[in-house]
Amino acid sequence: MRRIISKSLRAIVGGSLAACGLSLLLSSNAWSSADYKLETVTDGLNHPWSVAFLPNGEFLVTELGGKLLRLSADGSKKTIIGGVPDTYVAQQGGFFDIVLHPDFKSNKQVYLSYAHGGPDANGTGIIRATLGKERLENTELIMLVATVKDTPVHYGGRMLFRPDGTLLVTTGDGFEYREKAQDLSTELGKVLRINPNGVAAADNPFPDRGSPRVWTYGHRNPQGLALNSDTGEIYLHEHGAKGGDELNILQAGKNYGWPAITLGVDYSGAHVTPFKELPGMEQPAWFWVPSIAPSGLAWYGGTAFPQWHGDLFVGALVNKDVRRLDLEDGKVVGEEILFGEIGERIRDVRSGPDGYLYLLTDSKDGKLIRVKPDE
Repeated sequence: MRRIISKSLRAIVGGSLAACGLSLLLSSNAWSSADYKLETVTDGLNHPWSVAFLPNGEFLVTELGGKLLRLSADGSKKTIIGGVPDTYVAQQGGFFDIVLHPDFKSNKQVYLSYAHGGPDANGTGIIRATLGKERLENTELIMLVATVKDTPVHYGGRMLFRPDGTLLVTTGDGFEYREKAQDLSTELGKVLRINPNGVAAADNPFPDRGSPRVWTYGHRNPQGLALNSDTGEIYLHEHGAKGGDELNILQAGKNYGWPAITLGVDYSGAHVTPFKELPGMEQPAWFWVPSIAPSGLAWYGGTAFPQWHGDLFVGALVNKDVRRLDLEDGKVVGEEILFGEIGERIRDVRSGPDGYLYLLTDSKDGKLIRVKPDE
């Protein structure tokens, strides 16, 4: 059964209702949602984290444990790609995102984010390499977060190429170092903006006041990035602690608040901060209380589901479903709960070049699932 959550009770009046996290459940008849069917492209994936689409119809899939797989277009053949970097596999550490260079058809370059280092000093790293048939070649470490840590959690690790050719990279706060998210001299709890070679983009907002790679700050553990191809807006979602998961619209130089403001509390139930809003800090475009543990984010611009054009899709690890966020005039006006019949944690959500949605389930027998219209 599908459920709809309206934003009518989340209207912000001095921030008070937003802080309460109120929502209204409406019947599924409130919207005309799309009919769909689910196809398993392949299974047997060991905790897959990210999927990318090759021009010939094949897929690249990262597994958290440190493998990069090339899947045939029909999912029947899996090839383990060699030449990958060593990674720190512990708790949340391992391989994260895989993205193609915008000129992949000509240069065959891919970018892989991963946990670099070891127990005493680790952080989010990015390698650039040329994709061969069965291995990565010309591999180079183009970025390592400037502030390493000794915790195997909160890496962020999502990447997104902007239309201007620069690359956005999310980093987490390292869990025990959450105050660093407000410190511009560190790269924990940030979105970094770099050129394809790893060098800081020249027009980043803090070249003299902090790390020149910092583009936005005040993030906890962002694991979703998506570009609205119609408007150019960039959306990010991040994990709160106990409550306070957020969707944000990113703007250069903005402070998104963590841990100075939050709509959640610590896992112990203690307050992280007494503040839900402060001057100079952005309020979320949407939030979840209690937490859904968002992972994977897609903006849908395809034609297979015209009812969904322009909407966002968010994977939910805790709730084992996907949330469709209905966007109107750049604002979230409602939320639909989808694909709960899969019954598994959703790690990644992508809008494919064929106009379909693709989901990765997070388990030792993870699946790549294609969402198609039920015609």
